[in-house]
Amino acid sequence: QVRLVETGGGSVQAGESLRVSCSASGYTFNRGFMAWFRQAPGEARVWVATLTDATDNTYYLDSVKGRFAISRDNAKKTLTLEMNSLKPEDTAMYYCAAEGFSEKQNWSRYKYRGQGTQVTVSS
Repeated sequence: QVRLVETGGGSVQAGESLRVSCSASGYTFNRGFMAWFRQAPGEARVWVATLTDATDNTYYLDSVKGRFAISRDNAKKTLTLEMNSLKPEDTAMYYCAAEGFSEKQNWSRYKYRGQGTQVTVSS
């Protein structure tokens, strides 16, 4: 059974940092793209970052470039999103997604998707 479980969310003040992680099991971990998405209340889910498989290239939403970093630990089967200099507009439920092979910004193109972890940033 495939599972993606996000942890590490919480409430922080603007300017602080937070790390969210996604623990994977039940499939070949480093196959395909892995990504983070987020969804704020009342808004559509938005792509945040992608890490490719073979080349480990990273791609980011413009508004998080330079503040967020996506990485993967193949031995621990964990995807991580380091978030620095957090802003109130970063408040959202954060979801990980795995095994995508095209359209890296499209949630529905990832075969496996997690249930999310809440990140709240107050001003």
